Amino acid sequence: MKWALVGASTIADQWMVNAIRAAGDDIVAIVSGDLTRAQSFATKHAIPHALDNETALDHLGIEAVYISNTNEKHEASVCRAAAAKQHVLCEKPLAVALDAARRMATACDDAGVTMATNHHLRHNAAHRAMRAQVQGGALGQISSARLSHSVYLPKHIQGWRLTERGAGGGVVLDIAVHNADSLAFIFGDYPSQVCAMTSNTGMATGLEDNAMSIWQFPSGMTAFTHQGFNTPFAQTHVQIHGDKGSLHGEGILTQAAGGTLSLSTAAGTDAVALDNDNLYERVIKNLHLAIQDQAHANADGWGGVRSLCVAHAILESAATGRTVDVRYD
Repeated sequence: MKWALVGASTIADQWMVNAIRAAGDDIVAIVSGDLTRAQSFATKHAIPHALDNETALDHLGIEAVYISNTNEKHEASVCRAAAAKQHVLCEKPLAVALDAARRMATACDDAGVTMATNHHLRHNAAHRAMRAQVQGGALGQISSARLSHSVYLPKHIQGWRLTERGAGGGVVLDIAVHNADSLAFIFGDYPSQVCAMTSNTGMATGLEDNAMSIWQFPSGMTAFTHQGFNTPFAQTHVQIHGDKGSLHGEGILTQAAGGTLSLSTAAGTDAVALDNDNLYERVIKNLHLAIQDQAHANADGWGGVRSLCVAHAILESAATGRTVDVRYD
């Protein structure tokens, strides 16, 4: 399959070029609003075409696009690709505004092209093992989950994430969407209500760099989640608790494969074996399956919309001091 990259981003550079090529696909073009940046990226990765205009892709036989420009630009890029009958893999959050995200998913549906949201964390081996344990009944009746995704935002990608709400800045839009998707993948459902508080600890300018919230799911299960840009020594973790057992996952909310998972029951605590592999390569493999109308594990476009709905509810709850219903319609 022939790909174009829209956005000469860090994630494209460090992860997606290799993941696409590992699937046996070709990267034909890179597009950036800064032509010099596009040319530098193309030279580094031996990509034939460096462009500053997405319309030029229409004449290159492109079959799929990976979109990682800033979030407020996603809608135009996705809708152009859909109109050109090109399959779409788009970074998260899909957009800043919910209506924009809905238009993106609708455009791909109407055009008959496959759309995936790059929620890579669901492909972590521990996430997959947690899902299997929950579905297999190993924990019994699930009562609660605890998820801590507080990290230190690396210097080289701080920029707009700490200053520009209009581009999707702030820790909630950047990280909470991941957490909504992770728990939805594990439990098969999204929260119905959230109650949240956010704070600015001085790292961001005019935006939240720390957020904590309680989510309630339709089953009655509750989850505590923590997102942060400001904790350089924290360890990410996911815990799931039931009346027959608990799962404890550590170091499983990162871009790299790895981390540990243990299961505690009345019989004791045992490590769960994990078949760690590259999360982004799994995204591409599953996109191929989706294009072929086969069963796959990716978050589709509407999955990206739903995770964004959760993030918007968190921001609304923090702003109003109220528990907020998550509106998915």
